[in-house]
Amino acid sequence: MGDKYRFIGKATPRRDATEIVTGGTRYLNDIQMPDMLYGKVLRSPHPHALIKRIDKHQALALPGVKAVLTWEDVPDWRGGTPRHTRVLDRKVRFVGDAVALVAAATEGIAQEALGLIAVEYEVLPAVFDMEEALKPDAPQLYEEYPGNRVTPGMPFFGLNSLTEIVMGDVEQGFGQADVITEGQFGYENLPNPLPPEPPGAIALWEEPNRVTVWVSNQASYMDKITLYHVMNRHVETRSIGGPCGGSFGSKFMSWQVQSYAALLSRATGKPVKLILTKEEHLAVFTMRPASRMRAKVGMKKDGTVTAVEGTWLVDTGYYSMTTQAQVAVGCGEVQIMVRCPNWALQPVIVCTNRNASGIVRGFGGQELKCMLIPLLSLAMEKLAIDPFEFLKKNYVKPGDGYVWRDGNWYTYRGVDYAAAMEKGARTFGWKEKWKGWLKPTAINGATRRGVGVGVHGNADIGEDASEAYVRLHPDGTAMLFSCVTEHGTGQRSNFIKMVAEVLQLPLESVSLAPADSLINPYEFGPAGSRGTYAIGAAAIRAAEDAKGKLFELLAPLLKTRPEELDTADGIVFVKGNPEQKIPWRAMSIDRTITGFGRFEPDYTLSNCMMSFVEVEVDTETGKVTLLRVVNATDVGQVIDPPGLAGQLNGCLGSGGIDSAIFEETVLDRSTGHILNANLIDYKWRTFPELPTIDNVVMETPFPSHRFHAVGVGEIATSPGPSAILMAISNAIGTWLHAYPATPERVLAALGTLSHGEKKRGGA
Repeated sequence: MGDKYRFIGKATPRRDATEIVTGGTRYLNDIQMPDMLYGKVLRSPHPHALIKRIDKHQALALPGVKAVLTWEDVPDWRGGTPRHTRVLDRKVRFVGDAVALVAAATEGIAQEALGLIAVEYEVLPAVFDMEEALKPDAPQLYEEYPGNRVTPGMPFFGLNSLTEIVMGDVEQGFGQADVITEGQFGYENLPNPLPPEPPGAIALWEEPNRVTVWVSNQASYMDKITLYHVMNRHVETRSIGGPCGGSFGSKFMSWQVQSYAALLSRATGKPVKLILTKEEHLAVFTMRPASRMRAKVGMKKDGTVTAVEGTWLVDTGYYSMTTQAQVAVGCGEVQIMVRCPNWALQPVIVCTNRNASGIVRGFGGQELKCMLIPLLSLAMEKLAIDPFEFLKKNYVKPGDGYVWRDGNWYTYRGVDYAAAMEKGARTFGWKEKWKGWLKPTAINGATRRGVGVGVHGNADIGEDASEAYVRLHPDGTAMLFSCVTEHGTGQRSNFIKMVAEVLQLPLESVSLAPADSLINPYEFGPAGSRGTYAIGAAAIRAAEDAKGKLFELLAPLLKTRPEELDTADGIVFVKGNPEQKIPWRAMSIDRTITGFGRFEPDYTLSNCMMSFVEVEVDTETGKVTLLRVVNATDVGQVIDPPGLAGQLNGCLGSGGIDSAIFEETVLDRSTGHILNANLIDYKWRTFPELPTIDNVVMETPFPSHRFHAVGVGEIATSPGPSAILMAISNAIGTWLHAYPATPERVLAALGTLSHGEKKRGGA
């Protein structure tokens, strides 16, 4: 389809490519300022304690130390949903909670000062399990959350924010079922998406109540808004976003790190840089919420799901900023995956004494589907239903409806993804490889192979508002104003391509303004695969608006009407007579033209990714080897082929497929300490271990924007974990329902086999 476009669908160089590969890109840690200080955080060794006394005199006496701040020295700034978590508090609630902040002339001095702060704690009982935390006698983390139950609902989503799925009549639905299955399933693994660059910020406080923050973040304009509310709406905040060394969702919210830097700058009057160490990044920053579901489903022989009923426990850790939003989106996404008229799914968000949960790719839906698909698989096994056929049948079809995150009903108006799914199945060879439930595709001595399939999609491709300006200059160039940081995906270059396509300007004639909230209009940020549709639509509309204003200005000079004009390469011409033309400079050297574009939320479209996997399991060692992945999707129109391939090939890590194999944060649930907060014990896949990955990408035009495209980057990782557990279960002939499938868990599952008989149940 790219043949009809000049730039869209073509492989074009990224605007920032040369700077990145030559080391010219200035990341946050490259920024230096006159008299800049360095911040460090003293952290709690206890998961739950009251601070009885802090002695900071020795630290303050150390030469080079400029400030030491404790909970007694700072204003009552709070974050979370609702805002309940103080930026510094007398009570610490997890191992790694902030106790004191230090600013010094060098990082070394700041680090030394941390060791000179004496703290006396009153250690309190801690709780690390969701169900234990809900018991009447459990330790209580917040007065605001009796029983450790977090207030449901996301005010940002509106008054009717989705907090549960209740519709139809589940009892009637179960009465219509041919099979009912039930059980408890979990996605309790805590994989860290681990972007290479740790979270950080530089802050400069300016009197009386103004602060500028330089951030390494996925959505820098939202940092401005978040900090404004954290600071009790009394501080004028400006955010400047630079290149972000990856995010994978996790750096969308870094309000605490940014607040620490701002407080230290406020205390010293100097710019303060505070960047987490990699150990801090692993041990104290946010990660995916843990989930546990006890539920039952009803299913007919033809694969129709008649009812889903259950409780979804969500461990948010010691506080919640986005967990309510993840629950709302997850409840919407599961309706897209399973066409079922009868639901009674009740989420419960729980506080525990571990580090906080936050955004990770797959936002709510991955957690829920990684539990629900194994439960549905039990019903499919009883009815001998092919899981590929089941997922294809049940994925949302044009005309179907669902309740989305805002509590409103939407009718899906996108394409039918069945064609992409079928093409993916053919590419994978699913029909030939599928032998039935709990049956390996091949056995070679101690090794067995198995296959699995998963699916994921998200109507948040059209979430939230975006705004953009496009300014035309008389020299035949244009500038896009959109507060978008580069977080590793190349989307800034893609927005330039869209504007260049609308204006028919060479790519080098279009530039993009820095991600500075002072000069750019509102931008939610590239979350939930919304970049291509939502942000792209705003940029396209701004370019179209600017072009229309240009034609209105120049039409009298060409003695025609604006609608009779077109433009290319900085020349405006009459459509039927291209020789009748004038250059953009005819607008006058003392004039620019600015167009405005805005995107309003649209939840009537969804993307889709189906992933097929094949694994090999060594039944003697329990080792799981991922042999092949086939990803199948329909994007409407490819914007940038290399960028799309990079996103799909990134399906393995960052909380994706490998979170079902070995990516795991190991929490000592007796002490609250994370045991593998380093890059040796935290297991990642290396390049020599990459499996074969084939991507099937169809281009069926979507009713989205001018280029009929939808984004898929965020969901590339999401179908994989449940597909992996399905494949392993089929390979070894018994159900495995624990993430990740470490050798110990695989061997434990194999230990349930007796005399070659297959046993049912979790592992």
